[in-house]
Amino acid sequence: MPLSPQDWFDLFMHFAVLSLMGIGGAITTAPEMHRFLVDDKHWLTDESFSSCIALAQSAPGPNVLFVALMGWQVGINAGGGLNAGATAWWLGLLGVTLTMVGIMLPSSILTYKATKWAQVNRDLIAVQSFKSGMAPIVIGLLVSTGWLLSAAHRDFSQDWKLWLITAIASGLMLKTSIHLLWLIAAGGILGAAGFL
Repeated sequence: MPLSPQDWFDLFMHFAVLSLMGIGGAITTAPEMHRFLVDDKHWLTDESFSSCIALAQSAPGPNVLFVALMGWQVGINAGGGLNAGATAWWLGLLGVTLTMVGIMLPSSILTYKATKWAQVNRDLIAVQSFKSGMAPIVIGLLVSTGWLLSAAHRDFSQDWKLWLITAIASGLMLKTSIHLLWLIAAGGILGAAGFL
């Protein structure tokens, strides 16, 4: 599915707008990314969308890498797949560049300007109230992202092991002082061992 110059521009602009809506990080805008990339444009499948997030979240490094993987996948698909040659690889790099610049640049500029202003005005009640009010919004956006990702595993009879591991990890995270990274590592080991 080749993309027109307008499609590439739309991809960039959509991620640029999402950049300004990503309160709590880019991951909180995953449901809107899914709507745009999977439901509206059909540039990614449900499986490839979920895989981009899962791979980036399991890899060391910044959490925003899932955006690069989505851009890469859109570009590779536009070029005809991994086996299509250099054109597909260049389009993959174009997708990475457009999505990452789109998701990073506007929010970085806004964050820099807002932080500078908030530091100067930190004693204002409005600044303190804003900070307090943002916490529940971030939590709600993260829950909606988790809900979206779980939708790929609706068949309980087939995916019961994933749900069991999720429940155990959630319980351990809430009731013990085990660091979250140990739980992620345990999930990775179980997956590598073929349990999942």
